[in-house]
Amino acid sequence: MSPQVVAIIVLAVVFLVATTRSVNMGALAFAAAFGVGTLVADMDADAIFAGFPGDLFVVLVGVTYLFAIAKANGTTDWLVQASIRLVGGRLALVPWVMFVITAALTAIGAVSPAAVAIVAPLALGFAAEYRISPLLMGAMVVHGAQAGGFSPISVYGSIVNGIVAREGLPGNELVLFLASLVANLAIAAIVFVVCGGLKLTRAGAVSIRRFAPVGSASGGTSASGASAEGAPDAEPPTLTPVRGATLAALVALVVCALGFDLDVGLTAITLAVLLSVFWPDTSKRAIGQITWPTVLLICGILTYVGVMQEMGTIEYAGNAVSEVGVPLLAALLICYIGAIVSAFASSVGIMGALIPLAVPFLLEGAVGPVAMIAALAVASTVVDVSPFSTNGALVLASAQHVDRDRFFRQLLVYGGIVVAAAPAAVWLMLIVPGFG
Repeated sequence: MSPQVVAIIVLAVVFLVATTRSVNMGALAFAAAFGVGTLVADMDADAIFAGFPGDLFVVLVGVTYLFAIAKANGTTDWLVQASIRLVGGRLALVPWVMFVITAALTAIGAVSPAAVAIVAPLALGFAAEYRISPLLMGAMVVHGAQAGGFSPISVYGSIVNGIVAREGLPGNELVLFLASLVANLAIAAIVFVVCGGLKLTRAGAVSIRRFAPVGSASGGTSASGASAEGAPDAEPPTLTPVRGATLAALVALVVCALGFDLDVGLTAITLAVLLSVFWPDTSKRAIGQITWPTVLLICGILTYVGVMQEMGTIEYAGNAVSEVGVPLLAALLICYIGAIVSAFASSVGIMGALIPLAVPFLLEGAVGPVAMIAALAVASTVVDVSPFSTNGALVLASAQHVDRDRFFRQLLVYGGIVVAAAPAAVWLMLIVPGFG
């Protein structure tokens, strides 16, 4: 049995044990990385740790730290109320507002995880306060980010178009952008219907005063002791100096990430520390709100994936596909490889690896290169709702007032559905019509 096959089997065992026993999957993955890396791949500790996602660790810690401070001092409650005012109290429009915001951010040049890191905590906070499905809100944020992710000036679009040009393949920037936009918009519409969006539509508009968030900074109870929910005298939170400073910090995070291309995680930690220095009483509780179990889970899995990549597992799978003699089937398998691996690893990295591997296959001319590249790009990014991808991990870390294990399983199931269905769908819509 080849080392690559052993690595895949061990990954399956990690999933099986984690889903049947109360063991953090990340801890299991670290043990698997050590065992497989040492015993099968003859890797030393330095080589194993090379796969540790240090940048994602800092992003998860920094963003959840900053937004935990915002939650503690009531800034997120203020933003929730402002969002309701923006859409006239119509809750059904809020998920679409989050979709459009993240799409706009990535379309103008934000890295997809940066856009999700900025919007997800606000969206999931809103979902918690107004009893909207966190899966609905999280999916709308991630699919929004991917909807705008392949514009000609976006990071993903620039990278893929650059690879296509370097490999001497024909490309079409507009087809690439529209394929991702339409695919993610369609998925978002389906999720909106399935996850209760129509119920929000029938609910109509809500009164900000009447439905002040439970446990918000404005007070969990009214002056008479009644619950804030349903209390007509519940006042929305006001903009105090600490909330104003926190809002300024959130704006600074956006500006630094988009305008100056600074690291989101390091910037978020720096801003959180500055707020903690000036307002230690409202910030000291935030450090305990960092979602450490999620950080362990994601970093462990991605460290093991790094070991698999170092062992050549992805290249092994790619070479196996290249030996398939049926062009349509080979194209479908390439899309599935991109989707499956991208659900656990870097979408950009997967596209950067698979497009060059597919060049000999594409140059045969049986499958149109423009359609194939668009299908591969969509299949490799639409799966970022997986809790093991950066975007999915940010959604999981941002969830509030939920059973985190249950929400993880919901994201895992939803991500699995997308992985199973999306490659076949884009293959049918983009590749099959132009075959031959």
